[in-house]
Amino acid sequence: MARVQEIPLNQIVRPLPRQNDQNKVQALMESIASIGQQEPIDVLEVDGRYYGFSGCHRYEACQRLGKETILALVRKAPKSVLKMHLA
Repeated sequence: MARVQEIPLNQIVRPLPRQNDQNKVQALMESIASIGQQEPIDVLEVDGRYYGFSGCHRYEACQRLGKETILALVRKAPKSVLKMHLA
């Protein structure tokens, strides 16, 4: 079962580094500053820890705006699902 909630940015582990399009990040920063975050990022919760694999541009935009939290769609998952994402 998934739920949408605010997650502290500093509690999200991003195990797969991504190269973001800085123009897209800038556009998202302007949008989020103006109207707020509209789409949550997807986060896996495994043993009480949060792992983010998508929403890289939104994540960076919120970081650069100095936000403490980000809107996330949280799905609880076992370690086996986390391992599949890391493979």
